[in-house]
Amino acid sequence: MTSNSFGNTPHSAIYKKSLEIFSLSRNIASYLSHDLSGLQRNGKEDPNIYFTGDIVQQSISLGPQILKAENQLFSEEKHKYVASVMRLSNLLYKNCERLERVNSNGKDFLPLLRKELKKFKKLQHTWGLTL
Repeated sequence: MTSNSFGNTPHSAIYKKSLEIFSLSRNIASYLSHDLSGLQRNGKEDPNIYFTGDIVQQSISLGPQILKAENQLFSEEKHKYVASVMRLSNLLYKNCERLERVNSNGKDFLPLLRKELKKFKKLQHTWGLTL
């Protein structure tokens, strides 16, 4: 498998970027969840740990939504999935901002993910216009 294709089917640049974002999100979430999994001094869990799962779930959902949009025949259906990709990327960006406020060394990697999301949003804009 090459970086330009999955199997024998070539994919768009936005799909490839979504895979990069998923990989980065998963690695950052793993790092952060290790730091956030311990109990706080009051005996409760850190509520921010749930945002680590959210960024993974949102990033893994980007790729299938992109493929669905690209494979639709009718414009209305394509735009439904384009809107879904937009919602997911916005939620992902907001959850990155939330995680930047946690007490973990892993938060230093979140600006990198947000930078990639900004690139993704630029691709997303062009991609949405071409569908």
